[in-house]
Amino acid sequence: MKTHYKDYSNLENDTKCGGGNMLNDTGMVPITRVIEKMKLENLTPDVKLDDIALTMPDINRPAVQLTGFLQDFANERMQVIGNVEQSYLNSQPDGIERMKKFLNLKIPCVVYCRNIEVDQEIIDAATEAGVPLLRTPNTTSAFMAEIIKWLNVELAPTMTIHGVLVDVYGEGLLITGESGIGKSEAALELIKRGHRLVSDDVVEIRKVSDDTLIGTSPEMTRHFIELRGIGIIDVKTLYGIESVKNTQQIDLVINLEDWDRDKEYDRMGIEEHYVNYLGNKVVCHNIPIRPGRNLAIICETAAINCRQKKMGYNAALELYNRAIANINKGKEEA
Repeated sequence: MKTHYKDYSNLENDTKCGGGNMLNDTGMVPITRVIEKMKLENLTPDVKLDDIALTMPDINRPAVQLTGFLQDFANERMQVIGNVEQSYLNSQPDGIERMKKFLNLKIPCVVYCRNIEVDQEIIDAATEAGVPLLRTPNTTSAFMAEIIKWLNVELAPTMTIHGVLVDVYGEGLLITGESGIGKSEAALELIKRGHRLVSDDVVEIRKVSDDTLIGTSPEMTRHFIELRGIGIIDVKTLYGIESVKNTQQIDLVINLEDWDRDKEYDRMGIEEHYVNYLGNKVVCHNIPIRPGRNLAIICETAAINCRQKKMGYNAALELYNRAIANINKGKEEA
């Protein structure tokens, strides 16, 4: 049997399908934030840092650039000096002069790993060139892995949507729908059942890879839920630290909509529907709302079913195959 897919790729601006607004397409990370996050030591305190930012998640370990070969040099990247680079400079009689020339190539910063000792003459040259020299005790490989991972998230394309993001059995469940339809109430019931809130009302989505979308909450509203008629509640205070989470990969979208008796709803689940965020497709289920429906149980079941499909089992397809086998068997007996 062939499974049919419906791609909502043109509905990013449709609120019913969880559309939102773009926040960050190219992005930049201030060097001050990098220093704070990576706990870097600033060797050039006189360099003004306010106007310096990283715009690319990749980094560069200068090799041939220290010999003077500058073709295709990615000078906009963070430059990292490890033991190999420093040993090479130390072995050259004009090593300090080579480093001075390197500092004048309009680079954003230089990070020395393993607490490498830096000559005062180089620090003075960096201060004059306006290039911050930073230092970390971490090994070069460990620092590179950590900074690249972090910058990939910070510089990822970002958008905001109106919805609720909850971690249900490890699956990132994004609940969308018109304002007042019951998204926050469904999230609150899920929290009471032991699941974790990531964000209510506004969800920031980051595309960290072609396969992965990460959702988080704006700092101002983190861990809060708005309930009409009651007001704002602090989930972490009421239900404990185990009831909240800061980030979560988005695996499934549940779109809540008012019941329409004239509309035909999917009852088998054979045809997959998608919603498109930042070019990434996410499975989307449209759930009609009627009095008496337990949304929390529906959301839990959808999350478990999503995980089961990832593991290779599709209940709807299994039922379809059984039906086809039964029909073929009847034909053979006839």
